[in-house]
Amino acid sequence: MTAQYLIFALPSKGRLKEQCEDWLADCGFRLEVEGGARGYRAEIAGLPGVTVTLLSAADIAAALDAGEVHLGVTGEDLLRERGEQVAERVMLLRALGFGRADLVVAAPKSWIDVETMADVDEVCAHYAARTGRRLRVATKYTAQTRAFFARQGIVDYRIVESGGATEGAPAAGAAELVVDITTTGATLQANGLRVLSDGVILKSQAQLAAGLTAVWTPAHVEAVRRLLGVVEARSRARRLSLLSWPTEQAAAAETATKPFLVRGATRRAHGLLARTEDLFEIAAALSVKGVGPVSVTRPEFAFEPSSPDAEALAARLGLIRG
Repeated sequence: MTAQYLIFALPSKGRLKEQCEDWLADCGFRLEVEGGARGYRAEIAGLPGVTVTLLSAADIAAALDAGEVHLGVTGEDLLRERGEQVAERVMLLRALGFGRADLVVAAPKSWIDVETMADVDEVCAHYAARTGRRLRVATKYTAQTRAFFARQGIVDYRIVESGGATEGAPAAGAAELVVDITTTGATLQANGLRVLSDGVILKSQAQLAAGLTAVWTPAHVEAVRRLLGVVEARSRARRLSLLSWPTEQAAAAETATKPFLVRGATRRAHGLLARTEDLFEIAAALSVKGVGPVSVTRPEFAFEPSSPDAEALAARLGLIRG
């Protein structure tokens, strides 16, 4: 791979891959995979200077951590599992709003007196005193489990690393508790488990992240600025509406809409760009002043001069524009 390209890792399969493609398409980008649907290299039409590598979500987290790719989209749960010092090597740029799942502690429903992590601490102590062994916790998320249990002051347990369906470990007699990822909780319930009231370790979702130890150049940062500028403009536009009124009613309209400027609305030629949540209130204020007809359109993009997320990355990398 030539050093001139920014390397962007995207999921190669599954629901997360589909969601990433939908996200890019919604922002006006098209993913063009080399070698057809089974290819592992791609380009993003409309985003020059970027090459895409398609990997599993877990491999993307590892590649970001190792500095093998500049950007990647993967689950926050997988990134956090790289260890508590991962923030020194990987920077979360933007939560993407899809791929949501919770990393949770779940206990058997039959444990009717166990509702909280404090209850788990008591059970662990009693289990150790009675059996001479530590209570077993099945999980694939060993780093986050250890860190969470340490914060709760729980020490009388041991981790059983799960290689298969974690939620089945208690029924199989392989563990007493589980720490696992869940979206609806249905699979846990089907296996006779329930989430503890304070047992949510992480509310995860897909994250656009940057590998800080990759070899970065000013050109790479410019590519990130272009990508994030578009992504942020699309996200910003979702929250805005453009109101327009007849030219001859401009004076009355400006008087009616003046209070909304302090809420972030901005003037446009014979109109106002405002938060959609303020739309009906603004329309009512215009109506009181007899302004009309008022038309409303929704912008597809709302660009700002710079991207806060991109500039934060540039600052971390020491590649701020001169």
